[in-house]
Amino acid sequence: MTRKKSDSLRKQDVQTHRAMRIMFIIICICFAFVCGFILRGNPDALHALGFSTTVADEEQNPGMTVSGSTYDALSARIAEFEGIISGQSIDSLDLDRATNDMLQSASGSVNDSYLRYYDESHYESYLKDTSKTYTGIGVLFGEYEGKAYVTDVFAGSEAEGKGIQSGDFIVAIDGDRGQNGWSQIEVTKKIAQSAGEEVVLTLRRPATIDADGGTEYTVTVECSDMLEANVTTELVNDNVGYIKLSQVTQNSASLVRQAVSTLMAEGAQSYVLDLRDNPGGYLTQSVDLTSLFVKSGVVAEIQTKQSLVTKTASGSTVTDAPLVVLVNKNTAAAAEVIAGGLQDNKRATIVGETTQGKGSVQSIQELSWGGALRFTSAAYKTPLGHTIDGVGIKPNVQVALDSGSSTDNQKTLAVDTASSLVR
Repeated sequence: MTRKKSDSLRKQDVQTHRAMRIMFIIICICFAFVCGFILRGNPDALHALGFSTTVADEEQNPGMTVSGSTYDALSARIAEFEGIISGQSIDSLDLDRATNDMLQSASGSVNDSYLRYYDESHYESYLKDTSKTYTGIGVLFGEYEGKAYVTDVFAGSEAEGKGIQSGDFIVAIDGDRGQNGWSQIEVTKKIAQSAGEEVVLTLRRPATIDADGGTEYTVTVECSDMLEANVTTELVNDNVGYIKLSQVTQNSASLVRQAVSTLMAEGAQSYVLDLRDNPGGYLTQSVDLTSLFVKSGVVAEIQTKQSLVTKTASGSTVTDAPLVVLVNKNTAAAAEVIAGGLQDNKRATIVGETTQGKGSVQSIQELSWGGALRFTSAAYKTPLGHTIDGVGIKPNVQVALDSGSSTDNQKTLAVDTASSLVR
């Protein structure tokens, strides 16, 4: 009986020792796992223990200028790539070429048709152009989805004589097709040469402004000193003051104020402000011009990345007489701000076609290594918060231009509408 008990105790001891060994092995495995997890992100500790690490040393990765996961940061991915090339590859990186190629490619992945990267040489050329004063070629340019096109051709100009028409897009200038095509500001600076000099333009004539393709043609145009008046006026039907504003320039508000005063003295009792084919211009002038007809309140909103900024009327009105604003599909940017501000404040009747919908602001930011980036930094909205970009301003009275008629049916309707509002 005693022997049986002794055998039983011996078996229990064996089982207990076996369980303890298993437990000890499990604890060791867990400890090793935890240590490995901790040491994996500690290169110094691994080196001290005599192990190598797959984490690139900071000295071997000179491109690492940011921290962050490579899953959600482009800069971290590029830094990892540059670190491998610099530290392990037998080849080298052409930094300028890589920068240009990368930013050009990255620009295409951003849903901003106005985004442009200027390398150092192109940006230097841009800055040189901005410091000079030139004459023009008798063409007014606008911009649609980042591409420059003709909004108006001045009567009697050489451009008109060479067959350039509204709606034609610029393809090349002196054989240069640009880095990513030509924007409005690039075109006006590039072709603005001294009087008497020539510029070779290649243009594309699509079926509509948003259509692809179209016939390309090339013309040589000489610059001239001929200037087209930005504001023209006319007294129609003895009581309607007609004002045509070609572009929102630095003095547009004062010119329109003067025009209203002059027409008022001639007997005008209502007004037509013609913004057709107006590509826009200065936002401050669009606010000041709208303020000529709106006594108080918000006339525009500017949506930036950080905030919503409201622009209010200056309180310096010139008249409270009835007003009609005439627009078409080429009315853009700051000109749309004017139309939207007057419409939302119920200060004017809008007549014509839905405007272009170019309700955005582009900024140029210099880059630390040279060159610059042009990008959309803000969007215009109407006083009631309606988006302009990609939508446009819808007229109260819609009417398309009858191209087959010898008379301007849009202008006629606008004048008749203004006349009917006189009490």
